[in-house]
Amino acid sequence: MTGRTPRLSRLRRVVPEGRGGRPADARAARPEQARGGKPRRRGAQPKVVALGGGMGLSASLAALRRITGDLTAVVTVADDGGSSGRLRDELGVLPPGDLRKALAALCGDDDWGQTWARVIQHRFQSQGDLHEHAVGNLLIVALWEQLGDHVQALDLVGKLLGAHGRVLPMSAVPLELQALVRGHDPERPDEVDTVRGQATVALTPGEVQSVHLVPSDPPAVHEAVDAVLDADWVVLGPGSWFSSVIPHLLVPDLLDALVETKARRVLSLNLAPQPGETEGFSPQRHLEVLGRHAPKLALDVVLADEAAVPDRDSLTDAAKRFGAAVELAPVARTDGTPRHDPELLAAAYDRIFRMHGRIGPWR
Repeated sequence: MTGRTPRLSRLRRVVPEGRGGRPADARAARPEQARGGKPRRRGAQPKVVALGGGMGLSASLAALRRITGDLTAVVTVADDGGSSGRLRDELGVLPPGDLRKALAALCGDDDWGQTWARVIQHRFQSQGDLHEHAVGNLLIVALWEQLGDHVQALDLVGKLLGAHGRVLPMSAVPLELQALVRGHDPERPDEVDTVRGQATVALTPGEVQSVHLVPSDPPAVHEAVDAVLDADWVVLGPGSWFSSVIPHLLVPDLLDALVETKARRVLSLNLAPQPGETEGFSPQRHLEVLGRHAPKLALDVVLADEAAVPDRDSLTDAAKRFGAAVELAPVARTDGTPRHDPELLAAAYDRIFRMHGRIGPWR
């Protein structure tokens, strides 16, 4: 357990019926059992794996580190913009930016953790080549070159920072995100074009139809696959839907692990559509496009902010196709910005783990 105990918030539960009128989450009935039916020692913390990238994953990690000390982040590696893109182009390395953000989110609330979080997030301002490079990006790439091992280097950075969890890339090779976009060129609104690059996809003025990766069958990092298979809970989202969330489902071995794992799976929805990438998307449409990219994926819980769901019945119907219950909870900051509050999100996750989990209380 790290950080303060989260404020417990009220969860509104919308549970679809399964076959024969049985609640779809009835699998949670035996709290004493861990994955595989093995007894778990009372007081043990849940093994949680969070998948995503960017600020969405950071929000999830900042919440999850408050309720478990057994936390692994699996991070997308398709970024091609900013400092990450420059390092990727110049050195041929994985883009380090989203990995850096995940490490910063796992830093503790004490002086050590917060100091290192600021240091690795610091960007140089200059008239030269260092302009806008992040310190953490340079540190990560330097250790990759020194050690020749992505995972070992990230573990070492995590140890330096005192990170409350582990950060892993989803693949060992840098990936290119490509999207089929209708109306990417405003002068040709009905035509579908192939748009290349995560940064371009994220800002397209058109409507994203689907995304894929190049190469199409990238190798997954085996530690990431093992973590998913060994988890009690897997959390997907929130984050940029087409460029941070769905890419995990396009890595074959990682998708297989997500389908086969005995862990329970939570999908955390965004607080608002993202300009460009998901402009005009309803919460249920986010689920629909996820299902088109990974039709075999099942979910146990869909978490959404209660104020961001205008049509709860439609979201419930969309979640039912995944076999999932819908949980509504206040998880947004109170300043009016579409950002998650770490303590409110932690309280929502904590309550979900208790209500839907196979194991008893770990505190």
